[in-house]
Amino acid sequence: MKEKRILFVSSEVVPYLAENEVSSMSYDVPKMVNDLGGQIRIFMPRYGNINERRHQLHEVIRLSGMNLVINDLDMPLIIKVASIPKERIQVYFIDNDEYFKRKATFADENGVLFPDNDERAIFFAKGVVETVKKLNWVPDIIHVHGWMAALLPIYLKHYYKDEALFAETKIVTSVYNQSFDVALNLELINKIKYDGIPQNAIAELESPTYENIIKASVNHSDAVIIASESVSSNLTKFIESSGKPFLPFVPKDNFAEVYTNFYKNEVL
Repeated sequence: MKEKRILFVSSEVVPYLAENEVSSMSYDVPKMVNDLGGQIRIFMPRYGNINERRHQLHEVIRLSGMNLVINDLDMPLIIKVASIPKERIQVYFIDNDEYFKRKATFADENGVLFPDNDERAIFFAKGVVETVKKLNWVPDIIHVHGWMAALLPIYLKHYYKDEALFAETKIVTSVYNQSFDVALNLELINKIKYDGIPQNAIAELESPTYENIIKASVNHSDAVIIASESVSSNLTKFIESSGKPFLPFVPKDNFAEVYTNFYKNEVL
């Protein structure tokens, strides 16, 4: 992986949020690539329950300041950055007071999903791409983790399809069993269509359940990794029949060599 550039885009990353399958792998895989001599960047949302002082987040003024249009509204983009201690790994945080200031990730204290999670996901996808453009950093691979990041492949394949920066970039989506029980806002598909993305490309999102969002992400990816042992049989069958190169579940203890070979042989 030496000299290869991999952009990791994740809903959650340790040590900034609690440890779970998504947040752990979103740390372990970049660290593995970094240790092998690859160049990496990690992006995640700056949720309000991330302790900025403890983790030494600071705003990057030269990257902040632009507005992203979300469903006809101008939403200011703020970029913050921090380094994972001892690893020399830089993490970029996509921030906006309206979407990410609240002291929680996806749901309120009663476990009810935030009604604007759809717009938060759109903002996150656009914010990542716009920031990478400003950095002028050309990734060989973009590796997506977690459902909050799952709209990124859709936006790259349509909204940003003419961006020369990403002309050779391949997209890998890791699929986890982390899900939610109810659909996101039913207006999600219309908000994405507002950006000129055709309905037939995102037909699954007419019912924006967890599985349908992941299916739409898989459809717009170049390769897929099944990252949980217990991904639903429905999603597993969909991935297997998608025609995309895919990697079956690999236990965390020996993922490094398998992931590296998958990147090299199936993606790059």
